[in-house]
Formats: sequence, structure tokens, C-alpha cells
Amino acid sequence: MKQVHIMDHPLIQHKLSIIRDKTTGVKEFREVINEIAMLLCYEATRDFPLKEVEIETPVAFTKTKVISGKKVAIVPILRAGLGMVDGILNLVPAAKVGHIGLYRDPETLQPVEYYCKFPNDISERDVIVLDPMLATGGSASAAIQFIKNYGVKNIKLMCIIASPEGIAKMQADHPDVEIFCAAKDERLNDHGYIVPGLGDAGDRIFGTK
Repeated sequence: MKQVHIMDHPLIQHKLSIIRDKTTGVKEFREVINEIAMLLCYEATRDFPLKEVEIETPVAFTKTKVISGKKVAIVPILRAGLGMVDGILNLVPAAKVGHIGLYRDPETLQPVEYYCKFPNDISERDVIVLDPMLATGGSASAAIQFIKNYGVKNIKLMCIIASPEGIAKMQADHPDVEIFCAAKDERLNDHGYIVPGLGDAGDRIFGTK
């Protein structure tokens, strides 16, 4: 079973306090979500392979290292996952971006795909799935299964806040997927919201609450 990485870096924890605060406005919330995504990406890309190349500095020739042909795609789960995209692209500008949209069937309560657009070569890429809140885990698990159906072998899930229930769901359904998050909160409430959480991430990112 792949690891769950909970980032306890002081910068991440400080920024997490800002987005938890209900008085934080849309502009600042959106900016800090992207900053946290960037910091999480720093850790999620730690295992990227390197190769040695020779370059010339203003002083001398030297051997140095560059990322070795890693092909990456990021896939935000609509709509809240869109809030994390720019932060990732700041660090990995060559990454391609796919999108997946899900809704929950009111009768079966199962996630249903309503939109899916991936890079043509997604099966050849390492994929990072973005969703700020891992609550029940139903949407993330379904999205990852859809991605696997395209032949993707290496998938990571990046979220900002996770519930114990969401982590357990992911580990049961996709033990091969590493999870990177800024916090593991206490529980879900009766409405499926993470406690203490930060409310509805999509509403707070897009100002629709």
C-alpha cells in the first residue's frame, strides 16, 4: 500500500490556518490555495528521476542534473480542483492538463462522469489528481478509476485537507495511489463535510457561497 504523506511544514500549516478562517475573502483564499498546492507539489515531485548533463556557466564547463524526460499530467476534479492548477503549473510548466467532472446520482448516490477531457498521450504520463477536499473519497476514487481505464499506471492524489474516512476509502479502492495532503482532520459530519475543515472549497474559491 502506498504512503499517505501529511505535510507538516510550517509554511503549509500557516497557510492552512488562513484558508480555514471563515473571514478570509475569495481573493486571498484563491491565492493561498495555489500557494499550498505549489508547496505540496514540491513534495509530490521528489521522486522525479534526474540525468546528468554538461553545461557552461559564465565561469567554466560543469556537469549538472536535469529532470530525465518525465512526462506529467495534472487532472483537477471539477470544479474545486481547478483552484490548485496554477500552483502546480508554476513549478511544472510543461505538464499537460486534463479535466474530469463528476456528480452524484441522487438515487444511487454513486459518482457519475459528466465531463472528461485528457491529453491524447495520458497513458504515457504520470498523473497527479487534484481535489482540495478528500471527504468521503467517493469522487476521488471514481475519478482515479476513470483515469486508470485510460491505461495510466502511475497516479498520485493531491488534496489539501483529508478526512480519515476519505483516506480509508482511497486506500481500500486504490492502494497503489500515493496521497499528499496538508492536514488529516477529525471526521466527517452528517452532511459529508470535513470537520473542522474549511467549508465548501469550490464555493470559497469561486465566490459562489
